[in-house]
Amino acid sequence: QEPSNKRVRPLARVTSLANLISPVRNGAVRRFGQTIQSFALRGDSKSPGCAQKSCSRSAAPTPPKRRNSVLWSEMLDVNMKESLSTKEIKRQEAIYEMSRGEQDLIEDLKLARKAYHDPMLKLSIMSEEELTHIFGDLDSYIPLHEDLLASLGEATKPDGTVEQIGPILVKWLPRLHAYKGYCSNQLAAKALLDQKKQDRRVQDFLQRCLESPFSRKLDLWSFLDIPRSRLVKYPLLLKEILRHTPKDHPDTQILEEAISIIQGVLSDINLKKGESECQYYIDKLEYLDEKQKDPRIEGSKALLCHGELKNKNGHKLYVFLFQDILVLTRPVTRNERQAYQVYRQPIPIQELLLEDLQDGDVKMGGSFRGAFGNSDKAKNIFRVRFQDPSTGQSHTLQANDVFHKQQWVNCIRTA
Repeated sequence: QEPSNKRVRPLARVTSLANLISPVRNGAVRRFGQTIQSFALRGDSKSPGCAQKSCSRSAAPTPPKRRNSVLWSEMLDVNMKESLSTKEIKRQEAIYEMSRGEQDLIEDLKLARKAYHDPMLKLSIMSEEELTHIFGDLDSYIPLHEDLLASLGEATKPDGTVEQIGPILVKWLPRLHAYKGYCSNQLAAKALLDQKKQDRRVQDFLQRCLESPFSRKLDLWSFLDIPRSRLVKYPLLLKEILRHTPKDHPDTQILEEAISIIQGVLSDINLKKGESECQYYIDKLEYLDEKQKDPRIEGSKALLCHGELKNKNGHKLYVFLFQDILVLTRPVTRNERQAYQVYRQPIPIQELLLEDLQDGDVKMGGSFRGAFGNSDKAKNIFRVRFQDPSTGQSHTLQANDVFHKQQWVNCIRTA
């Protein structure tokens, strides 16, 4: 089954295809699956941990979010099933799951064009330029997946089994590099889509689609995000096929090569996505003073983590940890667009001192009892400051919970 495309509570992870809610370290290849699987975005100024709920105006029937699926073994006759070992049946199931997933992906990509893009263009709900920015080159990927499906079809024997899948995958997987541009544009595409949702006509059209059976209760962004969820599934599918492949099978070594290829592809996409996301936020920074500008910000290629924190006065700050510098900002809106006003002086990593503070009163620099709220003592707090106190102010920051605090502390320590 495909990873769920419905987000209940977005938890963002950064650099790759990830983002916005909780800060997470910049992942290497082995963490790529985690980063892109949790890709979630927000386009408003609300707390990142707050998922938007779509309100349905009428009690529409709830269609299934997933298609009805049939196991490969359920299509076999009794004699055929008895002639195969349990391990071979599981291997064929895994190969069939990959094939079925490609078919579903192709259908969803076509649906995104037919049910969303084309009607909105025809009804002038959005301009062609806006739709191109949001949908990207989505339908150009349909032939790519159709080619894999065709190759799998040709390799399938009359009895429904596939002898070797490794050579097909080794040849096809490098073509997934084509997704670099699409994945790199997702952050900007999601921001534009969220902005356009403020338009009554766009909102009404998308709501009607959501209430229609074809949507399977998935919103437009879920369809646009399906290629990403498919990308992260390939290593899992390949490992599952390999797990049920006998060690002396000719596919074994080739499947190991295929897994290495897809991990390299995802690593490249991850890197490109990270650079794109980093630049996206750098372009949205606003400086109140020329002294706040630092070449280490403009030169950043990686955003290690970012998210919302509160200062000791309870004011919300949006904090960015770039590879070489920590930047605190205040979220602002300019012409319906999100921007980030740099707050105080950015702290270079080389000059940064981190203090992990315990829950309760903070006595350094005075007691902050009640500063984070009138009821309880301050919890989930840590402090960042310049090593040289004369250089700039220190900041006592509060995370939403202990989990987010630990992510921030670990992230800053690693940097």
